[in-house]
Amino acid sequence: MSDPIETAIFEKLAKADPKSVGGKSIEPSDVAKELQPEQWQRMLPKVKAVALGLMRQGKLTITKKGKAVDPNSFKGVIRLRLPTEAETAAALAALPPVVEDDDDFA
Repeated sequence: MSDPIETAIFEKLAKADPKSVGGKSIEPSDVAKELQPEQWQRMLPKVKAVALGLMRQGKLTITKKGKAVDPNSFKGVIRLRLPTEAETAAALAALPPVVEDDDDFA
């Protein structure tokens, strides 16, 4: 099952950046307005939270004044865009390692 906020973010980005090169950005408020036109201000924190999760997974970049922000310490006006290959690699490298358990429970 797909998250409607995540879907809306990527649909808006597909329209803004059809070649998926990570050049064009969108405002989180545009996504919130599309999802809830009458009460978009209430939706905005949810859009930003989903965007933050996507950034931590390397699927999205949050920018401020055109530069990628630290996902742990940003505030203020932001924009969303598709990540470059380097940004995706950096985000994936920052994820904690996956620990595989070799125990047999047989």
